[in-house]
Amino acid sequence: MSEAVVIGGGLAGLLAARVLSRHADKVTVIEGDTYPDGPLQRRGLPQGRQNHMLMAGGAEALDQLLPGTVARLTAAGAHTLRMGQDMLTLSSEGWFRSFEDESYTVACSRPLIDHVVRSQVLGTTNLTVLESTKAVGLTGDAGKVTGVCVERADRSEGVVTADLVVDASGNRSKASEWLAALGLPTVKEEFVDAGLAYAGREFEAPAEAAKDFPGVLIQAVPGTGRPGKGAAFMPQEDGRWIVSLIGTHGGQPPTADEGFMEFARDVRDPVVADIISTARPLTQVRGSRGLANRRRHFHKLPVPDGFLALGDAVMVLSPNYATGMSMAAFGALALRTRLKTHGLEPGLSRKVQDDVAKAGEGSWKMASTTDLFFPGVKTNITVRGAAMQQSMGSRYSRTAAANEDVLRAVYEVSTLRSPQSRMMSLPLLAAVLRGPGKPPLTPEQAKAQFPQIGELLASGMKPDLSDVDL
Repeated sequence: MSEAVVIGGGLAGLLAARVLSRHADKVTVIEGDTYPDGPLQRRGLPQGRQNHMLMAGGAEALDQLLPGTVARLTAAGAHTLRMGQDMLTLSSEGWFRSFEDESYTVACSRPLIDHVVRSQVLGTTNLTVLESTKAVGLTGDAGKVTGVCVERADRSEGVVTADLVVDASGNRSKASEWLAALGLPTVKEEFVDAGLAYAGREFEAPAEAAKDFPGVLIQAVPGTGRPGKGAAFMPQEDGRWIVSLIGTHGGQPPTADEGFMEFARDVRDPVVADIISTARPLTQVRGSRGLANRRRHFHKLPVPDGFLALGDAVMVLSPNYATGMSMAAFGALALRTRLKTHGLEPGLSRKVQDDVAKAGEGSWKMASTTDLFFPGVKTNITVRGAAMQQSMGSRYSRTAAANEDVLRAVYEVSTLRSPQSRMMSLPLLAAVLRGPGKPPLTPEQAKAQFPQIGELLASGMKPDLSDVDL
């Protein structure tokens, strides 16, 4: 009987487990946390209270793995925001113009996404979840991993044997140490840490707000010598809004109530602060730290049969780039593709690990190169030609603010529908070299593209805070 074990029951782990359930007789998921009964926060998802964006490429991959998932999210209140029509965006080089475009993001709470995925995966007949169980090591040797050592809630220990072990335990993965204990070389790890921090809060949308109220992105600007500051505002399910304020080293947002609005007004444009001044807060301000970009080169190891790593265990980018959930789906798709042709045979791990590394390469280059230009950055990498890449990226963004074709390519790449090579076509490069060709939008012109914002602010709505007790 063939058996597979997945370490970690988050999004990456459950998607991998569902894929494996079609090829292994038995699949066991080892999860240190316990699952809630519904779309609720849980201890094992520390970023769950912050803003999440499921990019179009990831949403489409998720639907390939679990058909109908995006429709389920929509039915539960998720918003599909088209980047060109439903998002007010202040890029590093200016306000983007509104236009009809197919790139999008799905905006809803992370607990809702996880709940919808769990509800489809956990009913699989040959899948078992060991909750409140901790993985503490691997069994086998440098050539073949044969199982996982576990510690249960009652402190008892045991071994779960497997033909394939998938590490989907997230950015705190101990797999590098465990593999070294089996005689393998140390896994090379790269990091770029700009000291990014988040402060997030949920609000009750006022009744006067339009149902098609847009999202808002205020991007942080690298390369100025000053800390990067930004904000993201997104509609959520159940008539809620979520706001995440971001700041890099030296400019991190406060988590105190009195400092939250002040920081929101101090970013490059106060539009997010203006919007949420009309809304009633539903939660405390919650902060997140330790959001560095990290990449582990499992694919450069002599990968042992019976083991592979997926999701944040391989690469985690700061939430500012909104890639984590999509990369989890891409990794599960890579596993599914290889299983169809290769099965649980020797050599599977090597092939999948290579595929996962390739899938994340473009996102890593974009995030790491950008974050290198914030002050106080800590890193162990050197990017050849980083200054030239950053200059070209700025020119691209500046042109995108006035050129619809260039902006369309930016959206396709940023929502992970197209590879970065999409932006390197000769016509687009020629347009970028020519430059914008139009004057930049003023803040007033940019906001006027979304009359919903003006209508809400003109109403003079102020939230009733008399019964707010957070």
